[in-house]
Amino acid sequence: MDVVTSKKEKSYTWDTCKIYARAASKYPWLLVLGFLGMLGFQATSLIAPLYMRDFFNVIVSQAPSAETATHLFAIVAIVAVISFINWAVIRVEFWALTYFDGRVMRDLYAVAFDYLMRHSYRFFTNQFAGTLTRRVGRFSKSFETIFDAIIMQFMPAAIFVTGAIVILYLRNHTLGLALLAWVVVCLAIQIVAVQMKQPLRLKRAEQDSKLTGTLADAIGNQNTIALFSGTAYENSRLKRTASEWYHVVIKTWHADELTWGVLGILMVAINVGLLYGAVYFWQRGQLSVGDIVLIQSYLLTTFDRVFAINRELRQFNEAFADASEMTEILKTPQDVVDVPNAPALNVSRGTITFHDVDFRFSKDNPVLEKLDIEIKGGEKIALVGPSGAGKTTITKLLLRLYDVTGGKILIDGQNVAEVSQDTLRDAIAFVPQEPILFHRTLMDNIRYGRRGASDAEVKEAAKQAHCEEFIAKTPLGYETYVGERGIKLSGGERQRIAIARAILKDAPLLVLDEATSSLDSESEALIQDALAKLMEGKTVIAIAHRLSTVMKMDRIIVIEDGKVVTSGTHNELVKHEGGLYKKLWEIQAGGFIQDDLT
Repeated sequence: MDVVTSKKEKSYTWDTCKIYARAASKYPWLLVLGFLGMLGFQATSLIAPLYMRDFFNVIVSQAPSAETATHLFAIVAIVAVISFINWAVIRVEFWALTYFDGRVMRDLYAVAFDYLMRHSYRFFTNQFAGTLTRRVGRFSKSFETIFDAIIMQFMPAAIFVTGAIVILYLRNHTLGLALLAWVVVCLAIQIVAVQMKQPLRLKRAEQDSKLTGTLADAIGNQNTIALFSGTAYENSRLKRTASEWYHVVIKTWHADELTWGVLGILMVAINVGLLYGAVYFWQRGQLSVGDIVLIQSYLLTTFDRVFAINRELRQFNEAFADASEMTEILKTPQDVVDVPNAPALNVSRGTITFHDVDFRFSKDNPVLEKLDIEIKGGEKIALVGPSGAGKTTITKLLLRLYDVTGGKILIDGQNVAEVSQDTLRDAIAFVPQEPILFHRTLMDNIRYGRRGASDAEVKEAAKQAHCEEFIAKTPLGYETYVGERGIKLSGGERQRIAIARAILKDAPLLVLDEATSSLDSESEALIQDALAKLMEGKTVIAIAHRLSTVMKMDRIIVIEDGKVVTSGTHNELVKHEGGLYKKLWEIQAGGFIQDDLT
């Protein structure tokens, strides 16, 4: 289960409101203009039936004549003017709110994305990418649902119904009070229903995200599923998740249907009751025919508004439940943050110091303990050791993907925890073991190393990384899209793209994490030449299981169980009988990967 979705018992409704309010406050004039348009529309909607009351009273009370017709035409003209104003103000409202909604939603996408992407590497390892993508999208779209419900349903309904009650009360106290009592009862029922159904809404949003995550996980691993004949297994897994989603959805629908049923019978009751009362008072001469028409006109509109409120309340609360999932992420403190006013990293010599460094994922899971490594500026060192020794963790701590739990890491005497993360990572070119590419063009993927680079500079980097050989064979050359995560390229081709990025970036510090692991012997020979040029004048940390790739490094540091066991050159280390490096070397030199060592 996701780390975030495991804490659903807390409501983030108020936090969501505050975030939305901050985003909306940037556009006050559009909001005011939309509100005035809405107010004008409701006012004209209340006024027009008053003139229609007069219209019918004239028809009933006066015989047909030129004078009567003139009176009626005058009322029609007034109704026409009111209708035109009604049309104009709602156009103003829609124009203002269209721009308001669009701009606020745009800003919310940016806010959610920015905060999400600043979460740590640890955070993303516990999440489904598809689930996070859905949360960002729903957070922005939920604002539209919530705001439109307030400004186009709840507030208009409140204004119109209040106006209708006041006007009816002025015409007849009993009918006005009856409508008021009915509205209060309907509102009370809906408020209670909302409170009872909100936990179901939150549960539904959670199950919806879980279902999306399951789908994304399976689709993203379609090749693995096919290779391991896992389609039937994944189908059953999806069905279990979909079944959990189904049961929650059915409960919310039943709750909605119960609310609709209660409101429906109440509407029948008030309609019959007010019509009966209108006839009763008409018999006694206390109401005119026009008053009955007025009452029915207001009732029909009130019914429409009340039904709309109940319909919008369901979507309104679903939107809050959807938004709460992203709000929870926005309220989750980021693991790795810059100190206030963090200065930029200034790399002069390129020395790197790991001083008394501890790191653990949990109290019972130490990875590094009291690690001390001193790397001189321009020195090229290799980290070797068995899998799980902590080699890759060391590079991630240097890049500050994690924060150390003890000790400190210094670059030219500057604590990496006290400089800005962006300038730290700008100073380090990183080639990972398994490069992940954007679903963009080859040109865009290489240029990501230095986004202001010219096309000529990108092509030169690609040439040095021996990418041109396979790029020339693609349909559109550098403009060829590589597919999601670079799926259209082989592992070796993706690795060469990553190396081209590092060449283009030309940072003073270079980290190679199994940079040639996906290359065949022929490709590796080509890349080794490019890497030799890339490493010139830089401080280099290289991780390699294939020891043939680190033989020419200035120094080899052997790591085991999160500690430095020994260090030295290749020739020095292979002379240590019984040493870990010699054991690793003998296993490789005498085993099936002999070809890699020649």
